[in-house]
Amino acid sequence: MVEELMREFDVGAAVLGNLSAFYFYIYAGIQIPVGLLLDRYGPKRLLPTAAAVCGLGALVFGMAGSLTLAYAGRTLIGLGAAFTWVGVLTIVTLYFPPSRFARFVGLAQMLGMVGAIFGQAPLAAAVAEFGWRSTLMGAAGFGLALALLLWLSLEEQPKSEIGSGAGGPGALAGLRHVMRNPETWYCALYGAAMTAPALSFIGLWGVPWLVQVHGLGRTEAGTLMSLGFVGFGIGAPLMGWLSDRSGRRRLVMVLASGCAVITLAALLYVPGLPMVLRTALIMLHGVAGGAMVVGFAAAREHNPPETSGAAYGLVNTFTIGSGAVFQPLIGFVLDHAWDGRMTAGARHYGAEAYELAFATLIAGGLIGFLAALRSREVGPSR
Repeated sequence: MVEELMREFDVGAAVLGNLSAFYFYIYAGIQIPVGLLLDRYGPKRLLPTAAAVCGLGALVFGMAGSLTLAYAGRTLIGLGAAFTWVGVLTIVTLYFPPSRFARFVGLAQMLGMVGAIFGQAPLAAAVAEFGWRSTLMGAAGFGLALALLLWLSLEEQPKSEIGSGAGGPGALAGLRHVMRNPETWYCALYGAAMTAPALSFIGLWGVPWLVQVHGLGRTEAGTLMSLGFVGFGIGAPLMGWLSDRSGRRRLVMVLASGCAVITLAALLYVPGLPMVLRTALIMLHGVAGGAMVVGFAAAREHNPPETSGAAYGLVNTFTIGSGAVFQPLIGFVLDHAWDGRMTAGARHYGAEAYELAFATLIAGGLIGFLAALRSREVGPSR
């Protein structure tokens, strides 16, 4: 719904990128507190409330008559969604054996990609048919229904597990340990690099790029971009299983990050690619990007069990924070390189502008590759 929002609020790419990134500002900004709260109170108490807040944010965004209200709705969505990923990691930590951690987290990421896929071609079709406001109202209703389902289905966390890593001096000591461990930071940089293209290219700027530079229709472009999320959904459990099976977290991280950079660079900068090859590159990039789940497994193994919530929160701050950085950064570069063309009341950006803007993602990917190379190998616990 990029063009609709730019037209509705009369803004350019930089403002639109900032509006989209408000989700990531709040999401990334509270990941460490979220990890500590989940350690303290458990998923049963927190996840249903978080889903309800997310649904409320979609309602506010869909009804927004001003940019200020749109920012408020986007912030509420980020606040509610901030509990999702670390909540999943906490559930897997509590109820599944460590030797299967990465593959179960990968399966959860695969299911998460279903939502991302629906945010591409199906969402584009819904916006075209019903308008962006009505579509968001439907999303709000789904979020509120999900809150009820979570409350009914989640098990109460065992009392012996509650409070093991949160609240008081113990939490601060654990957080200090996690932050002093260089391996945690390598995992964080790796997660950011592997996730930034999915959040910023596949999830936001890829569709306008295909429409404006390659002449695709919006639904066709959304379908093509959604294949990146399909690949991500395949890659997450696959890479998790490979790292669990081999016990070689670092090797999987290095190979996957290298593949992610190469496929994205080829997709963006090799001219005249046939559609079938472009499709294959988007899929392969998504499969490689799915290895971001291995970074969480490595962070868990490099830190004591009682600090797992803090470790997950710190790594996820960088992972989701990559969207907060790259979505507006790409929009800023696009506006800077804009040649003044307009199409149906919205700014039209040329191929050169997109090439310059997307170079930031290649640079980020190289940083992630170097972080994986610097990380130390630790096999999964049994």
